[in-house]
Amino acid sequence: MVLFSLVATHADIDLETVARLSVGSSAVSNSAVVLATCNRFEIYSAAEDPQLAKDRFVAELATVSGLPAPLVDSAFKLLTGSAVAEHLFSVASGLDSAVVGEREIAGQVRRALSDAQTNFAVPGPLVRLFQTASRAAKDVGSQTALGSQGRSIVSVALDLAADSSALDWAARKAVVYGTGAYAGVTVALLHERGVTDVTVFSASGRAAEFAAARGAHAAESLAEALGDADLVIGCSGSDHRIAAAELGTIRERSGVSGSPLSVIDLALSRDFDPAVAELPGVELLTLETVRLAAPSEQESALRQAQVIVSQAAADFELSIAARSVDTAIVALRKHTMAVLDAEMERVRAQHGCTAAAEEVEFALRRMVKQLLHGPTVRAKELAAAGQQGEYIAALQALYGIEIEAMEPQIPAAVESAESATQPTCPVDHDQSA
Repeated sequence: MVLFSLVATHADIDLETVARLSVGSSAVSNSAVVLATCNRFEIYSAAEDPQLAKDRFVAELATVSGLPAPLVDSAFKLLTGSAVAEHLFSVASGLDSAVVGEREIAGQVRRALSDAQTNFAVPGPLVRLFQTASRAAKDVGSQTALGSQGRSIVSVALDLAADSSALDWAARKAVVYGTGAYAGVTVALLHERGVTDVTVFSASGRAAEFAAARGAHAAESLAEALGDADLVIGCSGSDHRIAAAELGTIRERSGVSGSPLSVIDLALSRDFDPAVAELPGVELLTLETVRLAAPSEQESALRQAQVIVSQAAADFELSIAARSVDTAIVALRKHTMAVLDAEMERVRAQHGCTAAAEEVEFALRRMVKQLLHGPTVRAKELAAAGQQGEYIAALQALYGIEIEAMEPQIPAAVESAESATQPTCPVDHDQSA
């Protein structure tokens, strides 16, 4: 099985297409780990033939999203081999984000694996890929300046809103539209900046519980929420897009038509119609706005982070290569030990379990383990060089061992083959006495 990923991001396609692709998450979530954020839609899986697997995913997504299959196909880059780990580790560390070094993406990567594990039995190599990505993200956060800068899409968006308003944060009346992960981050950042008047609205009905846990107020209707707000952050991603006419009517009825209002739309599928920017006093900030305004990070910090990511990816590839020969090593040891066990059974059947026989058996087992040490070390070396196939072919040619097509055993399983309980003596000494 080969690890592969299908990658569609803000760097290659428009966000509208990313949003349309994300609609198809449910169609592939039972067989792959799906990473869907405001800037990307990525699929991670394992298959004998990644290209055939891509064709299947493309057909499923085209059906669900309504996009033409050729467009879906061209939207994705197919990554295999070391490129998969290199890319995911960069993503988890915030190096591939619109806001370099953003904090939210690491949590989204962890949740992608967790969600997948509730839907299907995620293959071990895929689990290890995402777990290692999370560790790489932690290392980047703790060992480089990117972690201390604490950038995020939300924080950059709030900075832009602050630049366009004369109001202090403490005087602002903010509305958060949605109750997802970005909504939680948004409420926290508003509180950090001194905003005390924060109202939450969600068409899902979860606003009351969400707001109570975060020191905010909950609104029962959109009109109540928007009222006299001067800052609105949309991060619901719901099916309902607020139209310009709807927002204009709410503002007129509240008596604030024409007064300054900053609308930040962070939803990939857009919570606000772009036409709201034409309303008097309304400024609309979108993900594209944030991406273009995102600050560039210090070159030295980026270089340091990229070194950490590249090393983590290289180490992961070595571990995968080493695991790929574990099954062969176990097969060789089982084969060799089976020959030894058969010979010892013959000796015991003829001579019984004498002290001399036990000493001979102990010596032979120690010798076999010593003889196996060299082939075991060589297997790891060849795997690291990408030549594990040659090693497996040699075992099959020399010993006639058939290596089962299965996921490589973890190292502990290799050790357990060495320390297995010794075979009991087949001779019934009580009857022969």
